[in-house]
Amino acid sequence: MKKILLFLFLSAGITTAQAQIRKIPAVVTEAFKNKYPAAANVEWKDKLTAFMANFDQGSAKFEARFSSKGEWQQTEHASTEADLPAPIKDGLAKSKYADWKATSFYIRDLPGNKTQYRIGVEKSDLQKKNLLFSSDGQLLKDSITL
Repeated sequence: MKKILLFLFLSAGITTAQAQIRKIPAVVTEAFKNKYPAAANVEWKDKLTAFMANFDQGSAKFEARFSSKGEWQQTEHASTEADLPAPIKDGLAKSKYADWKATSFYIRDLPGNKTQYRIGVEKSDLQKKNLLFSSDGQLLKDSITL
């Protein structure tokens, strides 16, 4: 029985290691280079369902997501509360999370020239959420975060 468990444990470890070292497809890296030719310090992550590129452009840090076919899915970068448009600030103020402390702000660009805003909020060390707003200030989603 111990040998079987050891074998299963080692097999799982090898499978996990192989998933982590999967090569980024050329179609993905080419699509990235075409979309962000001025990107610097590019680091890739394999998220199994997509590939994430963390990179610098100018003085900002970005994270772009591409499908395995090289289709751009989204790009996100950190922002500040001061940079949020009025509809987003208004949407947060009118939401049930208005009395929670806003801790992080991200702007998410999507295909079709759509923009969303992700705001991290917390009420306590255990009550934390990510709020996703449309560009007109509508709360689209709230999800628990750690």
